[in-house]
Amino acid sequence: MGGDISETIDAFHRGRFHILQPKGRGHRAGMDAMLLASLVADERACRIADLGAGAGAAGFAVAARLEKAQVTLYERSPEMAEFARRSLALPENAAFSGRIDVREADVTLRAKARIEAGLPDGYFHHVIMNPPYNDAGDRRTPDALKAEAHAMTEGLFEDWIRTAGAIMVPGGQLSLISRPQSVAEIIAACGSRFGGMEITLIHPRPGEDAVRMLVTAIKGSRAKLSFRAPLVMHEADSHAFTPLVDDLNNGRTAYRRNVKAIRPSL
Repeated sequence: MGGDISETIDAFHRGRFHILQPKGRGHRAGMDAMLLASLVADERACRIADLGAGAGAAGFAVAARLEKAQVTLYERSPEMAEFARRSLALPENAAFSGRIDVREADVTLRAKARIEAGLPDGYFHHVIMNPPYNDAGDRRTPDALKAEAHAMTEGLFEDWIRTAGAIMVPGGQLSLISRPQSVAEIIAACGSRFGGMEITLIHPRPGEDAVRMLVTAIKGSRAKLSFRAPLVMHEADSHAFTPLVDDLNNGRTAYRRNVKAIRPSL
């Protein structure tokens, strides 16, 4: 890593893990990653894939909270994958670093090419993802690393969710965070691959429009789509998190599904 690149070491979950991240360029993890990680509620030994992991914040959060979880981080950018590897080497992460693997891979690969890149068929019990969700023209930036992490390409959800379905065991859980504007594309991409979809709209404050949504779905389920109660981030006229969001952000609880997963015994 070049000496001219600024970086920070940031603590999450009240210091339970730390992440090295680029400063002033690229994508920096925050609340989205912590909310995504909170969707995984599985106390058994399980295998988890984090697609488009960046520096690894969401995958680290899962491993720090679930003591039996084995997590594989998949990241296309060599630079961001290296940040994840260096984060694993931090002494603050020693308690779970042996349960995390980092792989450089394009999650949109198909068939044999995908398997050769280290994304095996029918292997993971959970797949989590925080894919780029801004329209390509929404936020123009000269930072190519940030643009790659933030700008959505055509067919992105179809490509990513197709991979999630391929690498997951029957009954496995897909979890993702995105913008509400992408709901139709996500439902279409899940298609016949996933059912039992649960959608939670995330509002900044009471009375304000939703800016994010959490989505979970089960591979092979035929259960119907349901919308859960909205999640409100902040109290009215305040920057303070609501109690539930504060618990989710700090890894004190998981945002459990209403529909029981049909995943077989692990």
